[in-house]
Amino acid sequence: MESFFTRYRNLIVLLTILLVQIVGLAVQVRRTDAGRRTFDPKDPGGVRLIRLWAEGLVAPPERGIQNAKMTAIHIWQGYLYLHHVREQNQDLQNTIDRLRLEQASLLEDAREGERLAAMLDFQHRYIYTTLPAQAIGSSGSDQSRVFYLDKGSNNGLKPDMAVITADGIVGKVRDVFPTTAQVLMINDQTSGAGVILETTRIRGILTGNASGRLMVVGILADDRIKPGEKVLTAGGDLVFPRGLPVGEVEKVVRDPDRDAFIDVIVKPAAHIDRLDEVLVITNTQPRFSPEEQQDLATSESVMGAEAAAIKDQLKASEIMAERLPGLIDPNLPPDQQPLMDTSNPNPVTHPPQALHPDRFTPSDSQGAAPDAGAKATGSGTAKPATATPERNPQ
Repeated sequence: MESFFTRYRNLIVLLTILLVQIVGLAVQVRRTDAGRRTFDPKDPGGVRLIRLWAEGLVAPPERGIQNAKMTAIHIWQGYLYLHHVREQNQDLQNTIDRLRLEQASLLEDAREGERLAAMLDFQHRYIYTTLPAQAIGSSGSDQSRVFYLDKGSNNGLKPDMAVITADGIVGKVRDVFPTTAQVLMINDQTSGAGVILETTRIRGILTGNASGRLMVVGILADDRIKPGEKVLTAGGDLVFPRGLPVGEVEKVVRDPDRDAFIDVIVKPAAHIDRLDEVLVITNTQPRFSPEEQQDLATSESVMGAEAAAIKDQLKASEIMAERLPGLIDPNLPPDQQPLMDTSNPNPVTHPPQALHPDRFTPSDSQGAAPDAGAKATGSGTAKPATATPERNPQ
């Protein structure tokens, strides 16, 4: 059996010659950037056809291998290795949640610190003794507007003590327990407080309506009441001290039951709908700071020194009065007291008598009669007679 090369020898030789010629041409021919072919070996911009053929032959397999590699890496990192990414994502999510909680806690602490700082500053400036307390719960009913404090009788709380904030009044203590206390808010229907309008000085009773709004009742219709006027405590209810802020007038409405009266709707000064920290007035006796107490002590010492000086002056005047002669002599009878002597210790000389008296000339009925004539002197002038006053026979 003849071999393959023997049988197709001529064809193989022909193909080999053609291949060599093609390779030779490919080595010699260059392809320029414009796409034309040239045989000029001096053309630096051309690329040999053999290189183009080689690149066209080798590039597709390499590109396929690279794409397969990248696909495998993407599958590995995006799917096969995903459980590590899920763990990291869960850890990061937990960290974010923890940081959010810490941020909310820090923000609430900062707000609480601001409220406590403002309340502490108000407590230091307020003249009455107060006790800070925390609002811990409410009644849970819209009809009963009360809340509870975390302080009770063990802390000195008693019923009818005023509960305030730095902004205004809140309510009064109603029931007291050992560790807690119940506060009746000012916007409850059963509450009441004496108030006065700051500008018009009109007094009324502060209470709440069914919807929990503040209003002042028991006021006769008056056109002077305008929205925006301040409302203060009057101090006549023996619960709230005088002059505490209550709110401001929001509007004026007619009393539906009494035509001659009006109801003044009041916007509360304190945020009674969101209470956190409050102050309970435990003693209405004014208290003073150390500086004020020192000023009072200094004033008292100065006033004491002035009082002592006035007392010494009074004592000295009494001693001088004892040494000087008095208007009443205890050794003389009442009718001979110096106070009863009507005589003039400094007699006044009477005017000269007329030379020719007539009926118009006044006469001396009490003293001695005037001389009938004037004694002539060497100069020819009359010398007037001097009347000697007599002592009162009494």
